[in-house]
Amino acid sequence: MTNRCTGANLRTPWCGPRMWSRSAGWQPCATAKACPSSHLAQAPGLRVESVLCRYGGPLPQPGSGPITLVTFAAASSTTHSLVSQLQHSLLAIPGLWSGCWEVGCDRGSWGLWPGRKQRSAGPGHPCCQGGVCINLTHMDRILELNAEDFSVVVEPGVTRRALNTHLRDSGLWFPVDPGADASLCGMAATGASGTNTVRYGTMRDNVLNLEVVLPDGRLLHTAGPGRHFRKSAAGYNLTGLFVGSEGTLGLITAATLRLHPAPEATVAATCAFPSVQAAVDSTVHILQAAVPVARIEFLDDVSMDACNRHSKLSCPVAPTLFLEFHGSERALEEQLQRAEEITQHNGASHFSWAKGAEERSRLWAARHNAWYAVQALRPGCKGYSTDVCVPISRLPEILVQTTEDLKASGLTGAIVGHVGDGNFHCALLIDPDDPEELHRAKTFAEQLGRRALALHGTCTGEHGIGLGKRQLLQEEVGAVGVETMRQLKAALDPRGLMNPGKVL
Repeated sequence: MTNRCTGANLRTPWCGPRMWSRSAGWQPCATAKACPSSHLAQAPGLRVESVLCRYGGPLPQPGSGPITLVTFAAASSTTHSLVSQLQHSLLAIPGLWSGCWEVGCDRGSWGLWPGRKQRSAGPGHPCCQGGVCINLTHMDRILELNAEDFSVVVEPGVTRRALNTHLRDSGLWFPVDPGADASLCGMAATGASGTNTVRYGTMRDNVLNLEVVLPDGRLLHTAGPGRHFRKSAAGYNLTGLFVGSEGTLGLITAATLRLHPAPEATVAATCAFPSVQAAVDSTVHILQAAVPVARIEFLDDVSMDACNRHSKLSCPVAPTLFLEFHGSERALEEQLQRAEEITQHNGASHFSWAKGAEERSRLWAARHNAWYAVQALRPGCKGYSTDVCVPISRLPEILVQTTEDLKASGLTGAIVGHVGDGNFHCALLIDPDDPEELHRAKTFAEQLGRRALALHGTCTGEHGIGLGKRQLLQEEVGAVGVETMRQLKAALDPRGLMNPGKVL
């Protein structure tokens, strides 16, 4: 295969897939030929844990170029003085750039992006043409907790659960919950949200400041060094620019997050409905009645069947709402009574309360595992997920239409949603050996995105644009909107190094 990199077509000798570690230096990896040791240039105090270089497959297929995983950790107690040199450190690794990237292309053919595991064509999917993946998970310190100011500063390796464990005795918590135990800086980069959004907002509402290494190596504090105020009218909102930027503008190396008081009491509930329309109508009515619900999640009958099997539940196989309420004991009584009245008015049945911590955890674990539960309905198939978000008033219309479209498509799939903020997901199961079925899935996803746009919504509420929704982004924000984004990208990343090919 002439377009496969074997080393013969390189201007600088290439030693094949190889691994660098602090203890052993460069070593051959898998079937690679033996290669000489290489000097690893790095900024003083910034420890490189390991470097893994591999070739992904024949060029020029997307995602098939050389991919290198670099794992960094701070060797000193002060990361702030080191991170600005990270980019320069990478560019100074001769064994990386000259040995791996000169595959008959210019420097514009590789990219740089942070990440760990990817499973979709969304923002976290590997770079289109190969490049360096920077693993910052070893930078996992909680740098500063300001309990009286309800803020905390974390490094990119700190996950949501790790932070909340650390906060357990402080009376505070970080409520944004996308389901997975995600990196908090990764959640900022993707503009994550989740089940608590209806009460506590998305990452955009809960990030106060970011420390970002720009593509040229400069260090940016989006709200100013050390600042953690709740509001500001000073200049442009640089923090908002980088939240949800999908790794295309810089590397987030620390985040200052807004914390919330832990609720005095928590109660969860489930209720089944005779139809999708009835379930979603209840959601709208609960919000219109100003019931301060903390979570309100929708699962269709396919999802409930899957969750019953996977998580050993015994819920009715019907369109269902999962609800949760936070507050004082006295306030919860009123909230529960009002929510039950509204749902029963819309035909709800099998109303079940979960007041104990263990019972609530089991219930929400089932909801968070719905993706895996749905995948188990068709073993051997791959999951294909898409999401949209619409104004609350248009939610009943689009959910009913999407349910009908899914049945008409002949695809196996389920619908789950954070319906309290108008966002829902379709999880489709696709035979990887059936191109026609994959085509039907993509057509369904595009149709769903355009239907959301027609209802004054967005083509994605959580998953991001990545590779798969670039055309829908243009339809959503228009030519001027996309051109403005391109100008911002060019100003910050003129060489197109950061997660190239994504979003724009």
